[in-house]
Amino acid sequence: MRTENVRYLELLNRLRKGQSTIEDYKLLCTRVIGTPNLQASLQQKSWKEAPILVFRNALRTQINSRAVLNKAMEMAVRPIVCLTQNYVKGTRIEDSQLRKAILELPDSKTEHLPGYLPLVPGMPILLKENVATELGLCNGTRGIFRQLVYDELSDNIQFDKTVFPKHTKFITQPKYALELLPETLSKIAKVTKRTTKISIKRNALPLVPAYSITTHKSEGQTLNKIIVDLVTPPDPVEVASVYVPLSRVKRLDDLLM
Repeated sequence: MRTENVRYLELLNRLRKGQSTIEDYKLLCTRVIGTPNLQASLQQKSWKEAPILVFRNALRTQINSRAVLNKAMEMAVRPIVCLTQNYVKGTRIEDSQLRKAILELPDSKTEHLPGYLPLVPGMPILLKENVATELGLCNGTRGIFRQLVYDELSDNIQFDKTVFPKHTKFITQPKYALELLPETLSKIAKVTKRTTKISIKRNALPLVPAYSITTHKSEGQTLNKIIVDLVTPPDPVEVASVYVPLSRVKRLDDLLM
C-alpha cells in the first residue's frame, strides 16, 4: 500500500471493502475545494501542476483542451493544434464536410485518439502507445512536451472554431515530437451516412495532454498531488472505481476534490 498517513490508510481500506463510515465522509469533506480553513489553493504552483482525475473521457478531453489554451495565453504564444489524418482503404479523405465530422468525433469512439491534439511547450503529456520500451517510453508514461516538428499547413480544411481561437495554428502533417515519437495507426468508429457504412483508419501522434487523465489511466500510478472529480457516469458505480483515484497519493494532504 502506497499510503503513508495511517488515518487515510484506514479510510481507504474501509472504502475498498464498502465499509466507509460517517467519520470517513467528514474527513474527505475537509479536502473539498472551497471548504473553510482549507490551506491548499489551486493558485499554488504545486496544485496548478497536479493532474485532474475524472471518470469520463469527454470531460477529460474538455479539461485538457481548455488547459492547453490557458497555458498558451499565459505564455503569450500561438496555440498549436495537431490534426489527425483519416483514411478509407488507404486513401486520405478529401470531402471537407466528412473530414470535419470525423475530426469532431469524441475520442471514446476513436480508440482514444482525438481528432484535435492541442499542444503548447511545457505541457504534461501521456503516451498512448509503446514507443521505446527499452527506454521506458511505453503506454501510460507521463512526460513533458517540448517541441513539434511539422510541415506547413497546405490543406483547406474546416476546423472547429467554437473550441479553438481564430489565431490557432493547425498542423496536418506532424513529423515527430519529443524523442522522435512515431505516428500510430488505429481504426476508428464507423461513420454512418444514410445506409452507407465505411471503415476509417486514423493516423495520429501517440500522445495526449495530461492536465487531466481518467481514473482508469491513473490505476497503478503513485502521484505527488491530485485533484479528483468524484462525479461518476450514470452507469452503476463500483466501490473500486472510487477507491482507485483516492488511493493514488500517499497522504490526505495531497488530495483535493
